[in-house]
Amino acid sequence: MSRIGKRELIIPEGVTLTIADNKVTVKGPKGELSMTYSHLITVEVVDNKVITKRLNETKNAKQLHGTTNALIKNMIVGVTEGYTKDLEAVGVGYRFNVAGNKITVNAGYSHPVIVEVPSDLKAESKSNTELSISGIDKQRVTEFAANIRKIRQPEPYKGKGIRYKGEHIRRKEGKKAA
Repeated sequence: MSRIGKRELIIPEGVTLTIADNKVTVKGPKGELSMTYSHLITVEVVDNKVITKRLNETKNAKQLHGTTNALIKNMIVGVTEGYTKDLEAVGVGYRFNVAGNKITVNAGYSHPVIVEVPSDLKAESKSNTELSISGIDKQRVTEFAANIRKIRQPEPYKGKGIRYKGEHIRRKEGKKAA
């Protein structure tokens, strides 16, 4: 049986979780998130705990069991604490500039790349080489951070590019003198 699927999720103070028609809605101090789940999974709230169970032992039900539990946990953490993803630009002239809901990325191209921040996310620049993206939906935060990283991925020879904070880039040696 799925270990993650068996996990009981404790609903913290100030968070309400409602279940109706295969839809889970979580409201908390930071906002509200909702998700529809498969008919193969049952979600119930007992004594301020969320329990997920599967209806049968088919492969698809087993796959969705742990996934549904993890997604509900991510929603609970999102509405209480929120998620942040930090990026850093490494390279001469590589920098971020946040103005309103637009991020201007200078990453070694002949032109600056302008990215619009979605309305449910917040981007702030600690310095001109560091960028922090925050929001309540884990999937939206990490996807947006990955799209910014994709503008100029770190390369293994000089290590230049946009990377996640704390990410280790495996370096290659390059050409040797003859």
